[in-house]
Amino acid sequence: MGERRSAAGQASRRAVLKGAGGLAMALGTLGLAGERSTLPERLTAFTVGRLPDIQFGISAFIGKARTFNDGAGDVLAQLPPVHTVFTTATLNRTPSVADKWMLGSALAEIENAYPFAPHGVLTFVSYGISYFDRLPVRLVAAHMPRLLSDTGRTALEEAVPSPTDVSSQNPGITKQTFNIPVQIEQNDILFTFRSDNAAHISDVLSWLGGSNSLRGRPVWSPTLFDGLATVTSSRAHFTQIGLPAQVASTAGLPYAKVINRDSPMWMGFLDQQVDGSGPASICTFAGNASARLTTARPGDYFDNGSVQHLSHVIEDLAQFYAGPSGTKKGETYLERVQYMFRSNPAPSAGNTDQFSDGGGPAFLDNTFQGTGDAAANAQGVGTLDGKKRMGHLCGLQRSSRAADGTAMHIRMDGPGFDSMDVPGGANEPKLQFTIFVPTAEFFRTMRVNQASLDLVSQNGVKAVANGIERFITTTRRQNFLAPPRRHRSFPLLELAAGD
Repeated sequence: MGERRSAAGQASRRAVLKGAGGLAMALGTLGLAGERSTLPERLTAFTVGRLPDIQFGISAFIGKARTFNDGAGDVLAQLPPVHTVFTTATLNRTPSVADKWMLGSALAEIENAYPFAPHGVLTFVSYGISYFDRLPVRLVAAHMPRLLSDTGRTALEEAVPSPTDVSSQNPGITKQTFNIPVQIEQNDILFTFRSDNAAHISDVLSWLGGSNSLRGRPVWSPTLFDGLATVTSSRAHFTQIGLPAQVASTAGLPYAKVINRDSPMWMGFLDQQVDGSGPASICTFAGNASARLTTARPGDYFDNGSVQHLSHVIEDLAQFYAGPSGTKKGETYLERVQYMFRSNPAPSAGNTDQFSDGGGPAFLDNTFQGTGDAAANAQGVGTLDGKKRMGHLCGLQRSSRAADGTAMHIRMDGPGFDSMDVPGGANEPKLQFTIFVPTAEFFRTMRVNQASLDLVSQNGVKAVANGIERFITTTRRQNFLAPPRRHRSFPLLELAAGD
């Protein structure tokens, strides 16, 4: 990996990415957001030693949390690296031990060139069920964690359509604008690249695609995408205060002036509250003192592994930010904040002008009011004007926390802006969503509770009052296993020869 080629022998980045196919997909979003983003001044990170065996356990590497307040009280949040790219790929053959060494060396080369930090590049690797299907069945069965609640099931299971996804499994579900059926993808590998600097991620993607240049130095590119694997998608998101509003303004989106200029997310609210995520350990198969959901124990092959769910969501912001017209009052801030959080009570009533610059505060805390909070909202108990209304957050919290109240997930999602899966090929606001959870079943249950169709049906909640479900269309889903860092290069492969 460390051998050098002359500059004259290197292909241009444009030519390399054209040849690498899907690696170039994310560059449009990276370029658009990168031109408008700034390198944030992060509070000093905690003192850390070796890189985390829990791949996604990056809290100590990205700077301490900050306090935000735009009028609704102090909110502690830890903003992630500004730019993230998810690259999916399928394998053209079963990898060899030499391929395992090649991938491990390539990952080490990236971390040699760029520090494992926001000013460098943070890289994770996860694997789909189709990857494990290539390995001996007995080998996988011997090491794959199983559910403590049902040892006949494994921690990694394939994603399924959620109850409000457009799908043949949900014949009654339609969306107003983007009525697109969800696809359950079958990728072998998922790479996650994160950095405050979009150019660093572009450089890594170019190098993986065959540029033979990394951070300005001649370095042989790996052979990963030279016959072994084929890129199927590359999706980018950006998370920074005010960046969605800037992108919306640049793109001339009609609701640009309604998006809160303080928000790092399309829907106008902070989504990185410290209280909304658990410690990395609780999301692993081995768990921690608060919760353990699988048979995995410390020292097992996949102990510090986790399930990573990846989905691609189109956000119907034209509907979400609909203003007054005719006899309709539009979706006011007070309604939007209840859709996102809850109605008992609404976290904020907003400003007198409910539309300009978001209509109210963006920084609101992620308060846990117990697992029965969603039912109370659906029944109209303590809600605004006694109306039955569901909140996205309180629906999730029916099952998203341990018995002691600790959140059992870490989200690494953010706003995207691209044309993937959009009829007609126009760029649309997206939520590029990923989450780390202890089991696939945990996520499935949490997503069912997000929709809360049981409470909606039992209590006669109107469809227009059911959280943010009508504003989102998920077009792709897949579950992956994120192994411990020590096994991130083609896991179990070193044991396959002797099985």
